[in-house]
Amino acid sequence: MEAERTLQDEEVTRLGDLAAQLRVDSIRCSTKAGSGHPTSSLSAADLLAVLISRHLHYDWRNPGNRANDHLIFSKGHASPLLYAVFKAVGVVSEQELMDTYRQSGSRLQGHPTPALPWVDVATGSLGQGLPVGVGIALAGQYLDQLPFHVWVLCGDSETAEGSIWEALDKAAHYGLRNLTAIVDVNRLGQRGATELEWDLDTYRRRVEAFGCHPLVVDGHDLIEIDEAFTRARQATGPTVVLARTVKGKGVPEVENEPDWHGKALKPDMAERAVQALGGVRQIRVTGPRPEPAPPVASRAGEPELPKYDKGAKVATRNAYGDALRALGSRPDVVALDGEVSDSTRADKFGEAYPDRFFEMFISEQQLVAAAVGLQVRGYRPFAATFAAFLSRAYDFIRMAGISQADLALAGSHAGVEIGPDGPSQMGLEDLAAMRAVQGSTVLYPSDAVSCAALVGQMVDREGVSYLRTTRGKYPVLYDNGEEFPVGGSKVLRAGGDVALIGAGVTVHNCLAAAEELTREGIDALVIDLYSVKPVDRQRLLDAVRDTGGRLVVVEDHYPQGGLGAAVLESLADLADPVRVKHLAVRGLPGSGTPTQQLDQAGIGVTAIVSAARALA
Repeated sequence: MEAERTLQDEEVTRLGDLAAQLRVDSIRCSTKAGSGHPTSSLSAADLLAVLISRHLHYDWRNPGNRANDHLIFSKGHASPLLYAVFKAVGVVSEQELMDTYRQSGSRLQGHPTPALPWVDVATGSLGQGLPVGVGIALAGQYLDQLPFHVWVLCGDSETAEGSIWEALDKAAHYGLRNLTAIVDVNRLGQRGATELEWDLDTYRRRVEAFGCHPLVVDGHDLIEIDEAFTRARQATGPTVVLARTVKGKGVPEVENEPDWHGKALKPDMAERAVQALGGVRQIRVTGPRPEPAPPVASRAGEPELPKYDKGAKVATRNAYGDALRALGSRPDVVALDGEVSDSTRADKFGEAYPDRFFEMFISEQQLVAAAVGLQVRGYRPFAATFAAFLSRAYDFIRMAGISQADLALAGSHAGVEIGPDGPSQMGLEDLAAMRAVQGSTVLYPSDAVSCAALVGQMVDREGVSYLRTTRGKYPVLYDNGEEFPVGGSKVLRAGGDVALIGAGVTVHNCLAAAEELTREGIDALVIDLYSVKPVDRQRLLDAVRDTGGRLVVVEDHYPQGGLGAAVLESLADLADPVRVKHLAVRGLPGSGTPTQQLDQAGIGVTAIVSAARALA
C-alpha cells in the first residue's frame, strides 16, 4: 500500500511545502479574523501534512462514505490548521477561509462543529475528542467491522484531563487497533509551560501503563512521522503518537515563546511570517481513498414494547430495561452502562444483545463520549447510570448538544425517593442540568406503561434525550397502548378547585392527596407532567383557567431549574398572575425510608394536602 513506501527526497520536499502552506494559511486566516490560535496550529502542521497526504483514507467529496477514516481535532482551538487542511484538500475555498473564519454566520467557527460535513463532533472543550474517538472506533471494530481508522489530534495540555486516560483505558480494554491518538507535545499551554513539558519518557510510560502502544517521534521530522503513522495503522491495539513539537514552529518571532497562545499575529508580523515560510501556496492534496463500504443492512420492523397490568407495582427503571431490550430488535440500537446495569436495568439489553452492549465501568465521561461516538456512525445509543453520576459527565452532555448529537440518556435512582442510601446517591439536580442542554428533551414517567412508551420514542428523537427513572415500585396507572407524545401530559383526575402537578413519583403522591382533599370537599385536578421539556403549556393554561390559577407543583428535585421552573417559565407571560405553591426538596436529605424521605422533604401526601388546602 502507498503508506508503506519509503519516502523519497521529492516526497519529503512536497510534504514540507504542504506543511508550510498549512502554517501560512493558519496565520493568514487568524490574522484576517483578528483572533484564533495560530501558534497551536503551527506546531502540528507537519503531522497533518503527512497524515492527509499518505495515511488518512478519506473521500473528501463524499463525507458520508462509511468507509472513510475519521479525523477528530480534540485540540479544537487549532481550528486554523483544520480549516487550512480543508482548503488543501479542496473542500473549502480560499475565499471562505480568508473572509469568513470566525465571522458571524460562518461555518468556519472558532472551534470546529458539525456545521461542516467533515467534522464529526464539536470540540474545543479539551479532553473530549479522544473519548469520542473511542466510541467511533468501537463502532468500527465491533459493529461495522470496517477497516477505517480513527485519528485524534490531541494537545499536550489536555492530557491533564482524566477523560483522556479514561479513553486510553477503555481503548486498551477493548483492544481498539483502529484508534490512534496523536499528541502534539509542544510544551506550552495557555499561560506557560505544561505539566510535563517535553518529558516524552513520562508520557511514554503513562501510555504504556494504560495498555496502549506509544510511538515517540520528532513532530517535525516528516520521515519519522510517516513511519509512525504506518506502524499505527498496522498495530494490533490502540496507539499513541507522542510528537515532540515546537509551538509557533516556522515563525522565529513566536517559536517556543510562552505569551502567544490564542493570539493572532498582527498584520505586519504575519506578513514577515508568511515570507519566512516561503509565501502563499495553492497546493492541492489528493490523499488515499477508502474502498467502498458495503450497504447498511435494512432496519427491522417496529419493536413490540412491553405490557403491564394496570394496578401492578412496577419500577420505571424496570420498564426502561424491558423497553430497551424490546428496542434491541432494531440492529441500530446499542446500549452502554457505567457498571450499574443491574440497577439501571440496562443488563436486560446486555443479556439479550451482548454484541451491542458496551460496559464503560465507572467512567461516566467515557460513557457519554462513547455514546456520542457511536451515534456518529449512525447507531442509536442508550447510555445509563445513576442520575447523580451523570453530573460527572455534564460537560460531555453539554458538548453533545453543541454537536447536535442524537443519543438517549437514562438516569436511575433519582430524588430522595431512593431512601436510605443518602444524598450522595440522589439525583436532585439532573432535571435542571438536562433542561439547560441545547436542543434537549427531558422526560420523567410516573409508571411502567408511560416509561416504555417514552423509551420507544427516544430511539428516533433528535438531540440529547434524558429519561429519569424511579428506584421504587409504583402502581401502573395507564392502559397498555395509550399514547404519550413528547411535549404532552395526562390528566389523571378532573377538578376545579386546585391543580396538583407532578411528575414521576410525585404523581402518585398527588393522587393520594387528591383523595384526601375530596373528603374535605376540595376538588383537585391531577396532572402527570411527564414531559418536562418540552412542557405541555396548553395543559397548564387549561389548568390555570379551570382552577382560577391555583396550582401546586410537586417535585422530587431541588427547587432550582426542575419541574417547578418549567411550569413557571411557561406561564410567565400571563397577564393575570397565578398562585403557585412549589413543593421541592429544599434541605439536605439524610437516610430513611422512601416515605420518610418524601415527607421530610415536604413533598409527601400531607404536605401536598396542606398546600392545596391553603390555596383552595
